[in-house]
Amino acid sequence: MINKETLLQEAVFKAVRSSGSGGQHVNKVASKVELMFDLEASLVFNDGEKQRIKEKLKHRLTTKGVLVLQCDESRSQHKNKELVAKRFFDLIRTSLVRPKKRVPTKVPKAVIRKRLKSKRIRSDRKENRKKPDID
Repeated sequence: MINKETLLQEAVFKAVRSSGSGGQHVNKVASKVELMFDLEASLVFNDGEKQRIKEKLKHRLTTKGVLVLQCDESRSQHKNKELVAKRFFDLIRTSLVRPKKRVPTKVPKAVIRKRLKSKRIRSDRKENRKKPDID
C-alpha cells in the first residue's frame, strides 16, 4: 500500500485567497488550499505505477505532469488542507487499482435460439405486410 506520510512530504501545499463574494474577512485571509504533486519527480511510485496514474488522471494533470487540487469548502485553512489531502489520497488509491481481466464466456445455446426465433418472427411479420402474389 502507499505510504501517506511520504506522499504528503512530496506534495506542495499553498494557501491562497478564496475567490467569490464575502465580507471583510475574505479579503485578508488565505483559507483556500492548493495541493501540487509532481508525479514525475515522485520517489514513492515505480515506473509502472506512475504510468497507470498518468493514464487514469491524464485529464487532471498539467502538461508538465503535475497534479493540482484545490479546496475552499471550509472557512478554516486547516480543514481545507485535510479535505484536499483526503481527496488526493482517494484519487491516488483509485487510479492505482488494476481492472479485472474479462474472462470471455461462451454464448448459451438458449440465447442463440431465442435470438434466431425473434428474427424469424420479425421476418414473418414483415413478409405478411406485402401484397399477396397472385398468379
